[in-house]
Amino acid sequence: MNEPTRIQRRNRDAILEAGLTVFSQYGFRGTTLDQIATEASLSKPNVLYYFASKEAIYIALLEGLLDTWLDPLRTLDADGDALHELMSYVTRKLEMSRDFPRESRLFANEILQGAPHIHGALTGELKSLVDEKAAVIEAWAAAGRIRPVDPHHLVFSIWAMTQHYADFDVQVQAVLGGRDPYPGALAHVTMLFERLLTPD
Repeated sequence: MNEPTRIQRRNRDAILEAGLTVFSQYGFRGTTLDQIATEASLSKPNVLYYFASKEAIYIALLEGLLDTWLDPLRTLDADGDALHELMSYVTRKLEMSRDFPRESRLFANEILQGAPHIHGALTGELKSLVDEKAAVIEAWAAAGRIRPVDPHHLVFSIWAMTQHYADFDVQVQAVLGGRDPYPGALAHVTMLFERLLTPD
């Protein structure tokens, strides 16, 4: 297979960027190929040259997103300082909500629809990784390096408290009057998890 040209790479990237914008706003069902083409400044036939369907664009976005989303959890180092590793994970997840809000909303929309396009990845790669890191967290607790905590629910709590700032951005901005929520969020979330996890 020939390497794609610079124009082909640019057009493919433009389609994915447009898809991210439209899907994160309207969800899979509410998005049309015409909307993506307009957002990408390309014709609909041109979009279909690169992707066979709206679903193909959506799946390409979700696959890339899931890999990015799991990366901070992959770096949790069993040989590192337990509290530092966990707080670094919290910080990175909050930074991802700040830096990738559309991606977070795209993922949330897919989950709210029952994850029809990525259910296999959730029960496969994601579950395996969370189970692996849950065992690390349990070992840290057993060694007295952190307080005893249900490791799966700890991960769920980190996801919920960090991704909230992207998925419910409109609500956060309304309550805060448009102020940047992230400095305060980092201080607050860090305090909560340090209190929860620091051994007596």
